[in-house]
Amino acid sequence: MPETPPVEDLGAGVWSLPVPIPGNPLGFTYVYVLTGSDGPVLIDTGWDHDDSWEALVKGLARIGHGIDEVRGAVLTHFHPDHTGLTGRLRAASDAWIAMHPADITVTERLRARDENEQRSDLADQMRSAGFPETDTAELLAGPRYSPPPVVPDLPLADGERVDLPGRDLRAVWTPGHTPGHLCLLLADGGRLFTGDHVLPRITPHVGQFPLTTDDGDPLGDFLASQRAIADLADAETLVCLPSHERRFTGLRTRAEEIMGHHEDRLREILDLLPDGTAATLWEITSGLTWRRPWADMSVRARHMAAAETSAHLRLSEERRLTTRIAGADRPRWAAVTGPNDPA
Repeated sequence: MPETPPVEDLGAGVWSLPVPIPGNPLGFTYVYVLTGSDGPVLIDTGWDHDDSWEALVKGLARIGHGIDEVRGAVLTHFHPDHTGLTGRLRAASDAWIAMHPADITVTERLRARDENEQRSDLADQMRSAGFPETDTAELLAGPRYSPPPVVPDLPLADGERVDLPGRDLRAVWTPGHTPGHLCLLLADGGRLFTGDHVLPRITPHVGQFPLTTDDGDPLGDFLASQRAIADLADAETLVCLPSHERRFTGLRTRAEEIMGHHEDRLREILDLLPDGTAATLWEITSGLTWRRPWADMSVRARHMAAAETSAHLRLSEERRLTTRIAGADRPRWAAVTGPNDPA
């Protein structure tokens, strides 16, 4: 687990404030603090844990601010390592909380579901994907996903300027990792806050949820968002400030690497589907190459891997490289042959 780095002055009124994620291999989330003429604004808040809250409060104190002085928080997306402390922040200050409307909708839906409904839906997904019952039972016995503590009160759409007097901070909608993921461009500071959309080493998770739905195309959205972010003015010289790992430059180059990774994965999936073969999501996912051998992966990691594979299959359907074969028990996928065959 990486060591949590210190609070750091990045210049131009920007501070990085690492907030730990106890027990998680990611180690920490970078919360960024931007100073304006009427109080600081946060980008993300961090994980909901006493140690995380202490790090946020003490970090703000180190740069001369109390938690009650925070003007607002812009959330890059709804995941708990980015939104977990919104409830404590709202209780301790008058801060507004902003997020893209698509992720506000997801947050409202997640908060409306009770635990039994969530577990029932998850069981249906696992069985539809073809997972063994032992895997399904193990995943259901684990902790449930925690939705964001509060619903943001300020929708922030693509291109809109953040309420940060004296600064020019604008939303850049980059769907894929989540439907409403935002990057944030600090036009008066030459900085791009990339959230989880572009990371310097790992490729962000892009999954299809529910697992076997044919609604939407998150990977297609993600690749289009990568292309759009790569085409930003001065993309190669912008200082990129991600939520994890380290800051970097060379945005266009990194975005192209991420896009290339997903194209390679699509080809690997097609290689698993020779003529006449139809396979379930579980069969395809378990046959792919992963950082850790499939047999050694936790059931939660297998579920995430299946969601990622499903997103690739959904894109392959859109490109007419595969076809979904509906079945009474579960869907299967086969490679398209004939006029649409890319070979």
